[in-house]
Amino acid sequence: MATSAGVADIVPEFADAFPFESFNRMQREALPAVLDSDENVVVSAPTASGKTALAELAICRTLRADGTALFLAPLRALTNEKEDEWERFEELGYSVYVVTGERDLNPRRAERADILVMTPEKADSATRKHDSPRYSFITDVDCCVIDEVHLLDSDRRGAVLEVTISRLRRLCATRIVALSATMSNVEDVADWLDAPPESTFQFGDDYRPVPLHAGVETYAHGDNAFADKYRRLYRALDLAQPHIEDGGQALVFVASRQDTVRAAEKARDVIGERDIEMGARGDYDFHTDAQELNNETLRQSVIDGVGFHHAGLSKADKDRVEDWFKEGKIQLLFSTSTLAWGVNLPARCVVIRDTKLHDPLEGEVDMSPLDILQMLGRAGRPGYDDAGYASVVCDGSDADKYRALLRDGKPIESRLAGELDSHLNAEIALGVVDDIEDVMDWLETTFYYTRAQSAPDKYDDSDSLRDRVSATLKRLVDSGFVDQSGLEIEPTGLGKLASQYYLRLETAEGFYRLCERAAADDTPAIDESAILRAVADAAEFDSVSARRDERETFGAVLDGEGDELEAGNRKVLAILRGSMSGTTPAELQSDAWVIRQNALRMLAALRAFCERFAAPRDANLVRRIEARVEHGISADAVGLTAIEGVGKGRAQKLAREGLETPADVQAAGVDGLVDAGLSEGLAERVLEQAESLPAPTFEWSGMPASISSGENTMAELTVRNDGDGAPAGVRVTVNGVEMSEQTRYLGETAMPVGVFGGDAEELTFEAEVAFSGLPLVPVTDSRTVRIE
Repeated sequence: MATSAGVADIVPEFADAFPFESFNRMQREALPAVLDSDENVVVSAPTASGKTALAELAICRTLRADGTALFLAPLRALTNEKEDEWERFEELGYSVYVVTGERDLNPRRAERADILVMTPEKADSATRKHDSPRYSFITDVDCCVIDEVHLLDSDRRGAVLEVTISRLRRLCATRIVALSATMSNVEDVADWLDAPPESTFQFGDDYRPVPLHAGVETYAHGDNAFADKYRRLYRALDLAQPHIEDGGQALVFVASRQDTVRAAEKARDVIGERDIEMGARGDYDFHTDAQELNNETLRQSVIDGVGFHHAGLSKADKDRVEDWFKEGKIQLLFSTSTLAWGVNLPARCVVIRDTKLHDPLEGEVDMSPLDILQMLGRAGRPGYDDAGYASVVCDGSDADKYRALLRDGKPIESRLAGELDSHLNAEIALGVVDDIEDVMDWLETTFYYTRAQSAPDKYDDSDSLRDRVSATLKRLVDSGFVDQSGLEIEPTGLGKLASQYYLRLETAEGFYRLCERAAADDTPAIDESAILRAVADAAEFDSVSARRDERETFGAVLDGEGDELEAGNRKVLAILRGSMSGTTPAELQSDAWVIRQNALRMLAALRAFCERFAAPRDANLVRRIEARVEHGISADAVGLTAIEGVGKGRAQKLAREGLETPADVQAAGVDGLVDAGLSEGLAERVLEQAESLPAPTFEWSGMPASISSGENTMAELTVRNDGDGAPAGVRVTVNGVEMSEQTRYLGETAMPVGVFGGDAEELTFEAEVAFSGLPLVPVTDSRTVRIE
């Protein structure tokens, strides 16, 4: 190891991958453990002290050995940011691949990547499906860098990160490099990850490049929540004003995207009233650049030196805002918490205006202490400021809580206990836990177990933990998720599906009961209303709240449907109904996107339940409802969405022109599609895709026109598919009573049909083909036989 701190001396072949020429004091102290050792590493250091460089050094060591590195980023927005930043590695000949949504995954690119970037949720999904060709790449990871490992303490996401890391270590014995903002119990994380003392670092505030002065400020709380927002805003501006007048910058964190816009608009008025000099009114080049912004409100705001930043802005607008803030052209910036996680955008003054936020799935909740500390840590610009100033604005009743947080910090706790049943079920479903001893071994790989050893006053002791896990396993067996024979355990179909689709176990049980009713009855119990209610009543939506103005919209949307549901679940049902028709009421729009995305996952899961436990026609109905919720299209035209390249807009355009099915599209031909508003090239592609869809035809052989009472004969039904093959259910009924059903990958199939002369005047035989994975309306054909 070279004694110099120069990047070119220490990693000469990667020097161009670093945006600086020498390592700072913190980086130099951790560098030998990261670069010269195979041991796992845990680093706790203040925000802005340079942890990203340690992540990049760990990646460099992996690349030197021709290995694959995985970087776990805490937010999806930051995975794309890393892709942009690490073009420097691409320029050196290494492949960087961000694994996003499942539909976007390119398994070949993922397999060939040198650096993978994922969120914990995507890594969880990949490790659960590691034995499939699509996700096998995850077992080739040689080093996993965890950015912001204190995410373990997140109520919603901590348990996912915990079990994913434990699972990844069992699958491929990967090296772990865990990075964190300041945490008081770094040794617990080190014990969990088996990082030795020489690879465990706890850098204190003296390693902050800029000293931080943090405090708590209260405001005069009123009875009106809307007015309180402005009271807190005035308090925030009071705190920011001296720094702005001194030429510094202020970053104010608020609860929601909409709040960033409203706060920026109001702040501009207040700044004008207070006659605070800021903005770039004489910078005509900046004025010209500002006109290129996509967001009109932002366009008007930035020239006054006030900006806003949230995940809903276009990438180009976000990039410009970040650049202008770094350049000092924006002096006052309002943002959601996204900017606190990973985006290097410090300010001399940071104010947290809102400590509570509205969560679409949870209602009003306190902002996470992790988020609070992360945001405060953004105060102070290295190289520009001698100190950073940070404040939490809160109600007086909460002041002591936040003062204690600033004084004592936040130890990292495990959140696994609250989700123990679903995560244990997942491990059993994966097959890595297959007997009672394995269950206890798995427990000992968790941070939950490690933390319990060091904080027995907060957790159960070891024996109690084992008893708790044993009781959880018994509940899984009793509920049908797991089969147990002696000491051996194995997952059931129910357990596997619950794991595959990340369902709460109560939700999985509800879906299973619905399928059981459908399979047991002569007539289907699964209709559109039953499907929507099963999803709306899922345990995942139990915490959804409904405001008074939202409840007033339910009647118009639901017309009495779901009256027995709780208000929050009725809100979900109303959003689903509105989404199916593309007419979600304005009062429900703010939460509709999040709820709809979760509901689409539930519908995909329910479809899989129907395929396994009910019938293809039930799965097909769920698939059509799923497509309608996603695209906002009528039941008659939903089959258009089965055509590749036809989404919401094009499907609605074709339906308005009277083309409601793939068959209509084929009959129209290129000329008809052009007349309907498509370009000729697009029309040709849409027609080609429509022609490739399954197209069943029916042939009844030996079917008599009539039969005498008391006689019988045998006929045969042949179903041919003239398009691409697909999984399908072929069902034959006589006078509405099922005679036979087959589930197969449909190319061509023949089924015997018995014709029995009975007491009825005629027999109506109906054949139905339903494609469980496609939103195509089932295809039917019938024959009638008279009884003489």
